[in-house]
Amino acid sequence: MQRPWIGLLAAGALLAASRPPRNAQEAFDQAPTAAAVASSPIPRVERESPYDLELSGDLAGLAPGTIRYLTRDDLLTLPQVSYTVSDDANFTAPTQISGVLLEELNRRLAAAPESDMLVAICSDQYHANYPHAYVAEHHPLLVLKINGQSPAGWPKDPETHRDDMGPYLISHRKFSPAFKIFSQPDEAQIPWGVVRLEFRQEKMVLGAIAPRGPQAASELAQAGYRIAQQNCLRCHNLGQEGGMKAGHPWLVLSAWAAASPKYFADYVRNPQSRNPRAQMPGNPGYDDATIAALTAYFKTFSSSSQEQPGPQEKEKP
Repeated sequence: MQRPWIGLLAAGALLAASRPPRNAQEAFDQAPTAAAVASSPIPRVERESPYDLELSGDLAGLAPGTIRYLTRDDLLTLPQVSYTVSDDANFTAPTQISGVLLEELNRRLAAAPESDMLVAICSDQYHANYPHAYVAEHHPLLVLKINGQSPAGWPKDPETHRDDMGPYLISHRKFSPAFKIFSQPDEAQIPWGVVRLEFRQEKMVLGAIAPRGPQAASELAQAGYRIAQQNCLRCHNLGQEGGMKAGHPWLVLSAWAAASPKYFADYVRNPQSRNPRAQMPGNPGYDDATIAALTAYFKTFSSSSQEQPGPQEKEKP
């Protein structure tokens, strides 16, 4: 039986397709919308397998935050692309990957036009963020097969040599940085262990970590904001936004930056220098301007912090 939400989506697509287009571009856009709805798999209400991909956020025809699932077989019915990649740090040699482009998933599943950002969430609460501009520039791929194999045959995590990299990971055909802010380049977002995709409003996710207070509009704070969007937000959270892998929320980082800029700088560049048990990878290439931008940015949150841990506070194991 057809799910109610997909019926609403199809009806909306058919209505849009039946209305005369306003211009040539709209005529082009309307045709694939109805076709995509008709050929899209119907997300399932319940999980059927550990390999199902969880979907949430702003899904077409559903209340925000509703959870649905797509099986691997569902995903394999969508248009597939295949690449041989040689610049993905998850692989030690040129590797064939195949799967579904994130823009294809966004086109078929997101509630348009607000849901213009995808967030990939991993089993360890690492988040990879894909704003609209990143997707349009780099065309990230949700990988379903590696060298023709399903996740059971995938290589292990190259960092630990023991963890499975499935059920999903994200890669690119070839990654070329689109920008550089001081010594922070545009970085490839290539998470493994992806279990969930959230279709989100970019203004809500990134707006949550926008700098605050009288220094919010300063050039340094704005530069730090852009760096934090791509780097810090992957493992640190502010409320419900951002990854929770690190265990240090945004306001703790703010407290460090305000109380001891040197401690904050040392931690960002080499976390193990402050806590030998820290698992965060360092940023030894960050120059003084990059550190100054991040410090200025995180300081804008200091007045909102509810706790002011000392700069020598030890990290959780």
